[in-house]
Amino acid sequence: MIRFLLACLLAGFGLASAQTGSLEDEARARRFHALTQELRCVVCQNESLADSTAPLALDLKREIHTRMDSGQSDDQIRAFLVERYGDFVNYRPPVRAATSMLWLGPLIFVLFGLLLLLRRSRRNQPCASSQSNEESK
Repeated sequence: MIRFLLACLLAGFGLASAQTGSLEDEARARRFHALTQELRCVVCQNESLADSTAPLALDLKREIHTRMDSGQSDDQIRAFLVERYGDFVNYRPPVRAATSMLWLGPLIFVLFGLLLLLRRSRRNQPCASSQSNEESK
C-alpha cells in the first residue's frame, strides 16, 4: 500500500514538472511535426517524414531535432536536406527546370494512359465498312 502511494506521489510530481515546461515543449513539438509533414521520406517516397518509420527517416528526424536544438530555422534545416537529397525531399518542390519532371510527370503518365485506353477502345470496335460488307452478302 505504501509503495502504491509513493508511486502515485512520484507520478504527481512528474506531471507537475512536465506542465511547467510544456508550453515551450508543445511549441517545439508542433514546429517539428509541421516541418516533418512537409518533407518526404526518401525511402518510402509516398509518406511524409512524420509518418515514416523507415530507419533512414528515423535518422533524419534525429538530425532535424539536433539542428533544431542548435538553433537553426526551418528554412536552414530544409536547405540542408535539399542540398543532401535534392528537391524531391520536399512534398512541394519549387517549380523550376530541374523539378519539371516532378510537376509534369504525373500529368504525362495520365495522358499516356488515356491515349492507350483510347487506342484499345478503337481497336475493339468493329469497323462500319466491315459490317456493311457482311450485310450485302
